[in-house]
Amino acid sequence: MGFTVALHTGKGMSTDSDPLACDMWRQGWFSLAHACPSPNFGPRPPKACIDLIVVHSISLPPGSYGGSNVQALFTNQLDWDAHPYFQSIRGIEVSAHFFITRKGVLWQFVNCDDRAWHAGVSTYRGRDNCNDDSIGIELEGLEGDTYEAAQYLALADLASHIGRRYPIAYIAGHEHVAAGRKIDPGPGFDWGTLRGALNHPLKNYLPSQEK
Repeated sequence: MGFTVALHTGKGMSTDSDPLACDMWRQGWFSLAHACPSPNFGPRPPKACIDLIVVHSISLPPGSYGGSNVQALFTNQLDWDAHPYFQSIRGIEVSAHFFITRKGVLWQFVNCDDRAWHAGVSTYRGRDNCNDDSIGIELEGLEGDTYEAAQYLALADLASHIGRRYPIAYIAGHEHVAAGRKIDPGPGFDWGTLRGALNHPLKNYLPSQEK
């Protein structure tokens, strides 16, 4: 699964040629997201071409929705003693660029021009280390559980805005870029629903063949 899309014809890390892109972004920060800066990021390699969006799922503890545990994890403020499950991830330092709650509320943790720590050991479209040239989006959810309509709409809208600023050509799940190691967003994520949500009038955003 996952699919190839044509979102932007520009090259390089980012572009300010689209007036809408300029209006919606403050450098690599998306203006419609709640900003919650994470310390867990680094620079991208020189000349990185950000052409991949990686879709993940997360809930803390697994299957528990709502609250602020995800935000706390990505900012290294999670109380490891608050739940037995947290002992299994104690000390982990991770991040994603974005997080979409069950209600479709959007959070951003890392500037999209920077490298977030979301994909881990990974390979896709013939390239390793997907963190180097991808944007990670976490959906509040659990592998095998379904996702909310508000999340698909928020994801499609966010992807369209990302595609106006970066030369995105691929959307894939964590399960695709880290096959055999990760299984999110899992079978409960409907790629067809996302494809449908992506079919909006923006002429430079054309979903094509599924992989």
